[in-house]
Amino acid sequence: MGMEIMDIPLLVEEVALKLIKLAAVMLPKDVKEALQEAYRKESHPIGKLHLENILENIRMAEEMNIPLCQDTGVISFYLKVGSIFSGLSMIERALCKAVREATLNIPLRSNAIDFFTNENSGDNTGRYLPYVNWEFFNGDYIDITVLLKGGGSENACTVKMLDPSDGLNGLKRFVLESVIRAGGKPCPPTIIGIGLGGGADISMTLAKKALLKPITEVNPDKRVAELEKELYTAVNMTGIGPMGLGGDTTTLAVKIEYAHRHPASYPVAIAFQCWAARKASARIHLNGEVEYLTHNLF
Repeated sequence: MGMEIMDIPLLVEEVALKLIKLAAVMLPKDVKEALQEAYRKESHPIGKLHLENILENIRMAEEMNIPLCQDTGVISFYLKVGSIFSGLSMIERALCKAVREATLNIPLRSNAIDFFTNENSGDNTGRYLPYVNWEFFNGDYIDITVLLKGGGSENACTVKMLDPSDGLNGLKRFVLESVIRAGGKPCPPTIIGIGLGGGADISMTLAKKALLKPITEVNPDKRVAELEKELYTAVNMTGIGPMGLGGDTTTLAVKIEYAHRHPASYPVAIAFQCWAARKASARIHLNGEVEYLTHNLF
């Protein structure tokens, strides 16, 4: 038995609201464990102090049930939708309703302003906000992932159309130059998503999607896994460290997604996510059952 069409948007709204709250207040287990491991390994006193402060910040947010950071970011939803679901035309409206309610009741800082007038919408919605990325597959469930991304990490994002002759060495150089240029702006230790190929827009979309991967997940493509490992080591050798004030851990993970490319193009996009890597995912089954995939609370 499947859900009635009118039940789908109501359930999506309810689940999205819970996901936003989870993302804003409680980091996923993989991110918390990576930060705890960074603290244990940190050899620089200042870096260790800042990681200690970060862990205390995480503890207090959970204990007090309040957002981890005053910049609750711009809200994006990544949907993986089974083709047999009905009522899909109503989902984006349900997501917007969840964002408005979350802004009021969590509460979230309102971060959606008109590009030209600077007028704040007051509820984190507006033209193309929240951003919704759709992906369809032949299946019987919907996966919803919410990503809250603050201005500091977003301002460090960058994309460059390299020359194909630059190759992997040019790619590595661009990544390291971008990390050094960003310094402490994206609130390290960061998670770094890298999108390769496609085109300028496709590469950045892939870089953002790479941020959603679990930190402990090993890329099944051995070429990509090796590149991720090499860049992770190189980035942490910069010594930028926690909050940009020096230390062993500048990034918790480097994650890569790639697409085929035009022979004359070599797009590389880099998306930084701050230590407060706020994301949460759930799966809605056709019968209305809900699984929370990143937070074991329900």
